[in-house]
Amino acid sequence: MNVLCVSDVVVKELVDSQRDPGMKVDLIIACGDLPPEYLRSLHYRFAVPLFFVLGNHDIRHDTAPAGCINITGRIVSHQDVNVLGFSGSRWYNGNQNQYREHEMRSQIRRLWLRLWLLKHLDVVVTHAPPRRVNDGEDRCHKGFNCYNTLIRRHAPRYFIHGHIHRQFAEESERVSMVGETAVINTYGYHLLVM
Repeated sequence: MNVLCVSDVVVKELVDSQRDPGMKVDLIIACGDLPPEYLRSLHYRFAVPLFFVLGNHDIRHDTAPAGCINITGRIVSHQDVNVLGFSGSRWYNGNQNQYREHEMRSQIRRLWLRLWLLKHLDVVVTHAPPRRVNDGEDRCHKGFNCYNTLIRRHAPRYFIHGHIHRQFAEESERVSMVGETAVINTYGYHLLVM
């Protein structure tokens, strides 16, 4: 399965109807801080399901864009791939979609029975990264420690996040391994072949 992962910045080439994007896509995952119009355009351009979480700057998502599914705090499946999502970043100024460590940990704990009953967790989708994996040291860009616990306990194949704005000379620079889990920064876009 080919998964187009996007976050944080609009990539016009992906929605330009005059250009062939040159990629086969089976699913789109959006990791936050993207306008709803962009998500809707991606969904229509590629004609595949789009799962999304919200970022710390997403303030215009009162309802999901047409054809898009908000997976915040949910486990959803697509082609036998189980995907779990969490929105937001660390608390830094009190705006929406910002959480303290204990608040994010509580969101994960609410799903403990579903996670325990799940045969396999394939993908975790978040806006912020795990702490000390692709994150920053300023208040806004620190990751969550509880994401590391989630990775240790459930060993997803992929942990996909946005939030950390970084240019990559090579696609391999996006990926950090935590045990058997590939933690991927999707800033801009990344095509993940599962």
